[in-house]
Amino acid sequence: MRPEDEIEILSRAILKEAQVDAEQIQEEAKAKADVIRQRAQEQAEKERREILERARQEAERLRSQVVANAQLKARTLQLEHREKLLDRVFDAAKQKLPAVQKRSDYNKLVKQLLREGLVQLKATKAVVRADGVTQKALKDGVLGELSKELNVEVSMGDGLEEGAGVIVEASDGHLHFDNTLETRLSRLQSQLRSSVYHVLMGEKL
Repeated sequence: MRPEDEIEILSRAILKEAQVDAEQIQEEAKAKADVIRQRAQEQAEKERREILERARQEAERLRSQVVANAQLKARTLQLEHREKLLDRVFDAAKQKLPAVQKRSDYNKLVKQLLREGLVQLKATKAVVRADGVTQKALKDGVLGELSKELNVEVSMGDGLEEGAGVIVEASDGHLHFDNTLETRLSRLQSQLRSSVYHVLMGEKL
């Protein structure tokens, strides 16, 4: 075989091997590219799901916040309406207090007011202050009766400038118990607010 032929054969063999290597490299590169593309798609899908989930959570949070704010506002308005309604009821009751002194049993009520005041004061000597109408009701031996009943020395003091009922003071001036009708209504007001509101709303207690 001539040298030229041997060179030709060798050249063809080298070219063929190079072609095989090139095809193999190309296939490997394609495979790697496919893997990279697949991973990129998976990562993109993962990020898409995460973004959607965060968006869903944020939307839910905002929705819950809006609902909570609306409920709070409605509750606040309801409470404001309730307080205004109750204030009107108790203001009306306060306006009717002077009529209590015109009742036929007011003398009996005055005696009870004074007894309660003396018991709450827990003093051995007490001074009673009262408005004009109540002072008249106390002149029928009521002070003497309660003095004996409760073993307390009771005397009349100055009249009240405002209010109806009695204020009982210890003789040393350190303690006093306000049992006027206005103060009694104020004390009852906090206790009765819930019950009165239910009655106004037509609910059963």
